[in-house]
Amino acid sequence: MKRILILLFCAGMALTAQQLRRAPGFALPDGITGQIRDLYDYRGKVVVLEFMKTTCPHCANFADILGQAQQKYADRLTVISVVNTNDDNPASVKQYATGHKVTYPILFDLGQMAYSYVQKPSMDLPHVYVIDQNGYIRSDYAYGITTRDIFEGHALFTEIDRVLNAVNSSKR
Repeated sequence: MKRILILLFCAGMALTAQQLRRAPGFALPDGITGQIRDLYDYRGKVVVLEFMKTTCPHCANFADILGQAQQKYADRLTVISVVNTNDDNPASVKQYATGHKVTYPILFDLGQMAYSYVQKPSMDLPHVYVIDQNGYIRSDYAYGITTRDIFEGHALFTEIDRVLNAVNSSKR
């Protein structure tokens, strides 16, 4: 069973690598500071963009991994979370950020930005995109049985390393 899961995971990663597309731009308000955050402001860094909900238990567990990634990669990585205003509000975001020691921005979306990424009417949460330094989506993971190591283990770090190395080696 473990071999099948690994095979499915690798096949998913190979499929993701073939579908390179520009990350849709956005300018959304930060749920804590109110500051407008624009994807273009992070050009030159890898961006881990997470769609989440403050009441989602998998999102809460993933917050710790995102915090570790932010610390590990410091100035080479930006973590951004996005919540839908139908599900969350400033109070729930502030409570979530405080409870999980979140220091990265949590942005408010009405749904249009999420749709421009997912390109379908609904998504499983958490859902994460790894965007390279040039603004291209390198990976796209929805929470599920084949992606648990991204959200609960250390596969996100492997993916970030891969993206950092891919762009750095193309500059040589």
